Amino acid sequence: MAIDGKWNLIIKTPMGDQTGVLTLKQDGDALTGEMTGPQGAAPIENGKVEGEKLMWHAKVTSPMPLTLEFEGLEENGNLAGNVKLGAFGTSTFSGTPA
Repeated sequence: MAIDGKWNLIIKTPMGDQTGVLTLKQDGDALTGEMTGPQGAAPIENGKVEGEKLMWHAKVTSPMPLTLEFEGLEENGNLAGNVKLGAFGTSTFSGTPA
């Protein structure tokens, strides 16, 4: 799995598509990085790789404080999965190499 690098991220939300850049670095089963977008930057927290699954959290502060919880896969060179949007339920995300 080649996940190191920058990804163009799209998160489907009740407020429409939210876009940004996700930077990931894998070291064994640990996953670190940063998510940046129009609302600012958020470090990747609790990042890990379990088999083919990628999981991480990102705390955003704008437009409101929220912890996003991502779980996804890298398939055919792209990222895809689900993201918990705090009190706003669960949605999907996708990522393509930047």
